[in-house]
Amino acid sequence: MTPRTRRILLVAGVAVGCGLVLAACAAGANPQAGTAPPGSTQPAGFWLGLWQGLILPITFVISLFRDSVSIYEVHNSGNWYDFGFVLGAACSLGGGIFGGSRRRH
Repeated sequence: MTPRTRRILLVAGVAVGCGLVLAACAAGANPQAGTAPPGSTQPAGFWLGLWQGLILPITFVISLFRDSVSIYEVHNSGNWYDFGFVLGAACSLGGGIFGGSRRRH
């Protein structure tokens, strides 16, 4: 086997290994998405996602000590809830709309 062939096989093996590792990290489907939580008539939507994103830092700290508190509503309406959650989390964690455009004096 020539050094060039070894190099090609090594690069191909590393690429396949990296691909497998990345594929193992992919999120799966949420079977509870679109269903209403117990005691409610509809799943969480944009506004609840926005609120839960805004209170994310506080909820995260509480969730470390209580098993009954989670930072993400499993019973959600899908993309609109996710958009609200990410928007609220970005605002609460300092990455608002103009977070990176602060002027330097």
